[in-house]
Amino acid sequence: MMLQQISFVSLISFTLLFIHVGSTQPPFSCDSSDPSTKNYPFCQTTLPISQRARDLVSRLTLDEKISQLVNSAPAIPRLGIPAYEWWSEALHGVANVGPGIKFDGTIKAATSFPQVILTAASFDAYQWYRIGQVIGREARALYNAGQANGMTFWAPNINIFRDPRWGRGQETPGEDPLVTGKYAVSYVRGVQGDTFQGGKLKGHLQASACCKHFTAYDLDNWKGMNRFVFDARVTVQDLADTYQPPFQSCVRDGRASGIMCAYNRVNGVPSCADSNLLSKTARGEWDFKGYITSDCDAVSIIHNDQGYAKSPEDAVVDVLRAGMDVNCGSYLQKYTKSAVLQKKLPESEIDRALHNLFAVRMRLGLFDGNPVQHPFGNIGTDQVCFPEHQVLALEAARNGIVLLKNDAKLLPLPKATMSLAVIGPNANSAQTLLGNYAGPPCKSVTPLQALQSYVKNTVFHPGCDTVSCSTGAIDTAVDIAKHADYVVLMMGLDQSQEREELDRVDLLLPGRQQELITSVAKAAKRPVVLVLLSGGPIDVSFAKDDPRIGGIFWAGYPGQGGGIALSEIIFGDHNPGGRLPITWYPQDFIKVPMTDMRMRPESSSDYPGRTYRFYKGEKVFEFGYGLSYSKYSYEFTRVSQNNLYLNHSSSLHTTVTSDSVRYKLVSELGAEVCDQRKFTVCVGVKNHGEIAGKHPVLLFARQGNHGDGRPKKQLIGFQSVILSAGEMAEIQFEVSPCEHLSRANEYGLMVMEEGRHFLVVGDDKHPITIII
Repeated sequence: MMLQQISFVSLISFTLLFIHVGSTQPPFSCDSSDPSTKNYPFCQTTLPISQRARDLVSRLTLDEKISQLVNSAPAIPRLGIPAYEWWSEALHGVANVGPGIKFDGTIKAATSFPQVILTAASFDAYQWYRIGQVIGREARALYNAGQANGMTFWAPNINIFRDPRWGRGQETPGEDPLVTGKYAVSYVRGVQGDTFQGGKLKGHLQASACCKHFTAYDLDNWKGMNRFVFDARVTVQDLADTYQPPFQSCVRDGRASGIMCAYNRVNGVPSCADSNLLSKTARGEWDFKGYITSDCDAVSIIHNDQGYAKSPEDAVVDVLRAGMDVNCGSYLQKYTKSAVLQKKLPESEIDRALHNLFAVRMRLGLFDGNPVQHPFGNIGTDQVCFPEHQVLALEAARNGIVLLKNDAKLLPLPKATMSLAVIGPNANSAQTLLGNYAGPPCKSVTPLQALQSYVKNTVFHPGCDTVSCSTGAIDTAVDIAKHADYVVLMMGLDQSQEREELDRVDLLLPGRQQELITSVAKAAKRPVVLVLLSGGPIDVSFAKDDPRIGGIFWAGYPGQGGGIALSEIIFGDHNPGGRLPITWYPQDFIKVPMTDMRMRPESSSDYPGRTYRFYKGEKVFEFGYGLSYSKYSYEFTRVSQNNLYLNHSSSLHTTVTSDSVRYKLVSELGAEVCDQRKFTVCVGVKNHGEIAGKHPVLLFARQGNHGDGRPKKQLIGFQSVILSAGEMAEIQFEVSPCEHLSRANEYGLMVMEEGRHFLVVGDDKHPITIII
């Protein structure tokens, strides 16, 4: 083990000493020692949960029912039901952002993983699953220790990172629907206690995960337009192939037990009042079994801000009839009874919501008596900040960090470096590493501290007063840089620049950061290394083109292990392999209004489109870009199908597109035909470098026909492979043509089009012909 890794393990051991001391009884219902409740049918674990939930709701008064429709649901003492808090957060580690989790007991911290956008850069679905497992396990440990008033966690955030200025893009897995959907499934299965492949979840949930924000939510506060009043105008085509697929995966494949409806309207209708969205689509088409919560105060704005509902009571009626179950806030507590008394709302709508709510609490085992005697009851306080969990946080940071530039193989820096200058406002801030929606981490090591473990003679200067860099001591930083063997600049953004309720208005580095970087680079003995912390992309074209800036890293917000991971990569103890999960646009992109939801370009208005699938403009770095200290090559070694015949039945209707391309509807082909047309693709990958590395392989598909709203290309599969120096391996993908080679037409229907398609990996491509 490296000295740095040994000290890391020692630090873990030290943190465990003060984090865990004792235990407290968690809240639960149906105490077997309480004669007044143990005979209720809702306490009988042999009965189906749906029957138990109906029995419980039937025993409640109207006032008691209404009291349960909000996130802070009070106790019902006469039935032995404790208070319950629906709002807890666990975006990239159990957090105390919501009221459900407290770190004021024997547990003082939890494992803090990289912010999701960096975790996504690993393109490693099994790693995402393992992170979900840890979060679910630590959440249950907090409950067992009496420090959780609920086990429903409002994560993952699976909105598409549509616009690079979005302050919450950092919380998402990026711009690609497939990646976002795979992340959702992996995270949800891990948190809830399912297997990686899914389908094994029987009975109890370890914890409950919630797909948010449903749907087309990706603007917070931009140039006077805020999320509370924004009406997202979205085509059915964009809904079908961009905005909805991650939620469909989260619900149908991940079997998430929660959904959060968003603040914004979509085509005029508030998401939480949209029965087509909540009931017809989620519960009907996707077979959702769980509860639906509003975002916080999202019900009140339907009347107060959007004016969609004429009265508070109408807003209550709208959301409950649409299929929402619980209100984060107090609006339903205040106005539901008057809606009933005014005969606008039947009590049966309240009962429907409560059946869903109590069913989820029962699936969590909270109505089965003392949880210590049941599944997950033995997860103790020692499981929080468990050493293996902290190693996984470090591993996730290592695998996500993206090398964007490495001129003349400047990197990795030699370990014999005699002196190092570390400059920048992000070098010595442990908090910046965490991003938003983070709880207290198990440990805290800044990039500066980690770099000091490699080079004893390390001199630090922030260069700027803060990340905003309105004032700075550039001359001092330049003087320090002149005398160091190597220089590392730690720059970028933080939560003062991008966060919930704060979108950016440009894509440049804040304040005088660029001036600081170029001045230091000009003065340094050798080309410098630039490290960027940020959630969203930054236009660093100046650095990309400057030969005095030899290396560039994007490190997202890398979590509690981020400082160590960065230092290991800079000095060659880890080979970087992350790839960008988002397109990095130039500053010129800010001419596009953030309020324009269209994905596809429109040449008549010079609208360039969005994301790698449709964007036609210049790029600073493209989606999937990422360098390594090794060089990798790819080739298709075997494809089991070259021609796909869809002319098997004369009864199937064949249609022609506006540009004279014949197609068939996927829905008319049917599941059996789609399953029969699946085929395997084998890709050979070789590491031509002198160092082992973990490398994500991305498989794309594109059509021979262009235009008419077709994607330029789209990701259809990804896998990570670990290769030693000089090693070659073969990896296998399954291609499902109905899913991977189809596209959404202008009516929002998935179609298979005749003609040439191409599978693409790296510079290699393989033709597939569809015959109709």
